[in-house]
Amino acid sequence: MNEGDMMPVITKEGILKVLSAYNPWWKTGVVNPQLAKAYKRFAYYESMKRLKQTSLRRVIVLTGARRVGKTTILYQMIEKLLKSGIQPQKIVYISMDHPMLKFSGFKEILDCYHENIYADQDAFYFFDEIQYAQDWDKWLKTIYDMQPDTQVVATGSASPVLMRGNRESGTGRWSVIQVPTMSFYEYCEILNVNKPDLPKDLRITPMIHMTQQERTQIMLQLSKVQNHLIRYLQVGGFPELALSDNDLMAQQIMREDVVDKVLKRDLPSLYKIRNSTELERIFLYLCNVSSEIVSVEAIAKELNGVSRPTVESYISYLESANLIYRSWPVNISGKKVLKASPKIYIADAAISNAVLMDDSVLTDPVKMGKVVETSVYKHIAAFYYQKATSVGYYRGGKRGKEIDIVVQYPNEQNILVEVKYRDSASVPDDDAISQLCGKAAASIIVTRGSNDYGVQKAPCGKQMLRIPAFAFLYLLGYAEKNGYQRID
Repeated sequence: MNEGDMMPVITKEGILKVLSAYNPWWKTGVVNPQLAKAYKRFAYYESMKRLKQTSLRRVIVLTGARRVGKTTILYQMIEKLLKSGIQPQKIVYISMDHPMLKFSGFKEILDCYHENIYADQDAFYFFDEIQYAQDWDKWLKTIYDMQPDTQVVATGSASPVLMRGNRESGTGRWSVIQVPTMSFYEYCEILNVNKPDLPKDLRITPMIHMTQQERTQIMLQLSKVQNHLIRYLQVGGFPELALSDNDLMAQQIMREDVVDKVLKRDLPSLYKIRNSTELERIFLYLCNVSSEIVSVEAIAKELNGVSRPTVESYISYLESANLIYRSWPVNISGKKVLKASPKIYIADAAISNAVLMDDSVLTDPVKMGKVVETSVYKHIAAFYYQKATSVGYYRGGKRGKEIDIVVQYPNEQNILVEVKYRDSASVPDDDAISQLCGKAAASIIVTRGSNDYGVQKAPCGKQMLRIPAFAFLYLLGYAEKNGYQRID
């Protein structure tokens, strides 16, 4: 098809119609409240903080899985700008997922906006799913360099595409903010559950130094959210799905939207994958082994006919689409890590539940242990992602003993976390966490029973904190919330 044939399909009038439909505030002055929902994710506050730092101008890029609420954050930011007195015509929302806009290109869209709606350059551009636009990284660079008064916020479901663009064109020009699925704390907030009454500055690690009576007071409050954990692990941290009153339907939407669209459409189009079946098979395999150490050779062998390089590439694509996390081994106290295979976690425990459709998860302690460890890892990775730490695992010693999760600070002040999600789970003296806790800043054992909390003494004399999973997950989100500088 030559260029002349394309003209009638995409016209300036057509583009303007689509833009006007997406930007009703040009006429009404307000954002539809159904689009800018009342509950605000942590990433909203982070984004507004960056937008206000005009001395350190940055393009803000929000990245996260489908349905985590990135578009909602854009609408909330637009609503905030309108309420602060910004002229409605200065704000344009552009969905690059819309066929008309996807095939138009940046120049036509922005020319159309400036010719018809707002002539000056001191505008606010909001680009949704920017990775679908051709040469998006070059355009962001051009806008950043040539239009110093323009502010840009973008979202994308595929982060390495965004990260790669950042390395190539955007060095020092944009900030990537990750939007993980909701934490257990956010889930309880969005569902308006009966809130525990907790001290404002409560953190998990200092609980080691409390008296058992003080811990009991906190646990009595936290018991209000205990019964919500199981459903959270089933429908996960996707805002719309959490609010749904039909859990089976929520899981079906998760399969169709969060998984199928990514595996069959997004990734094949972004990475020129001709056969998405292999990608689906690899993802299904990873759902089965979430929280285990996974070797590329084992997958290639298990999935007959899939080559090693293909497995490696596809795993990095799945990570780029925010469907999985890779946790790498870390050195502890000078003990070198030998052959390094990552642990792989599904980005939200509910995704693997929805894909595997396995009813036995809730009754099988081994499967449930994996689901809880997946959720614990996700919470820790999200909590520490802005900080100068790495989150991995440890495996070493003669018998290859393991510590599930290690938060490693540059100054060697590690936090060790072991997930023991079963009734009266003992941690023997020869376990890796017991052996290595002497040099750690804190050691935490995540338990199952609501009464399984307190301290356990390690052979070195140091104390390790035992805390039930529902309390650990809730408190991590609570600490994150209270560490945020509120803008509203």
